[in-house]
Amino acid sequence: MSSFRKKCIGYERVIGTFAAIPHPVAIEVIAATGLDFLCIDSEHSQIDRELIENLIRAADAHRVPAMVRVPSHAPEWAASALDAGAAGVLVPRVSTAAQAKAAVMATRYPPIGERGVGPGRASAYGYRIPDYLRVANESLVLAIQIETAEGLANVDDIVAVDGVDVIFVGPGDLSVSIDALGPAGAEKLDAAITKIASAARKAGKAVGIFRPSADDVQKWSEAGITFVMLASDTMFLGASLAAGASAARNA
Repeated sequence: MSSFRKKCIGYERVIGTFAAIPHPVAIEVIAATGLDFLCIDSEHSQIDRELIENLIRAADAHRVPAMVRVPSHAPEWAASALDAGAAGVLVPRVSTAAQAKAAVMATRYPPIGERGVGPGRASAYGYRIPDYLRVANESLVLAIQIETAEGLANVDDIVAVDGVDVIFVGPGDLSVSIDALGPAGAEKLDAAITKIASAARKAGKAVGIFRPSADDVQKWSEAGITFVMLASDTMFLGASLAAGASAARNA
């Protein structure tokens, strides 16, 4: 589990998915598929802070790193997810260097950040605080999402912030924010993604992206993107069932 951050910052390709179904069974099914990690989505689902801890437990049963996409920049969300044992956090809608620095402050212990020391699950409820403190800053992954026109304009300043491990592109929100939605905006969106990826890699940061399918993963790999969030549990469930139903009707 501790090697996850090393893989990320070492530019190894890692494949994960968003987990939006609020039940440990869904997490166990995902974790048993051979993915490199999963990301519990508490931004766009009904997964709250209390449930997050049980979902992380389910991932731990299969020794699969579980990140959490927190719903906001509020430091208590990041701290709660990490105290519950998350392998890292994904912070959405980071549009300025100040917001990126705030994410670092919330997720790293001093002297790098300002994360508070607490007796949560990650530290065995307080019984292994010294052990956890020794490894937390070096093992936890901090990913931040650039998904706004403002973030795109500030990309060089954002990627320069120390303590951030992965610059994650959110193509959906980004396409809306820069008026590049749909097929007509595909070229404009691709150029924006390429700009973010280039700036991040130049700054020594790993780059991630959400893709609804694996169809163009190779394309973005050639642009230096190695951290891939492939669809979500709900998307895979719907697509698989629709394909199965269609096959059965046509049998």
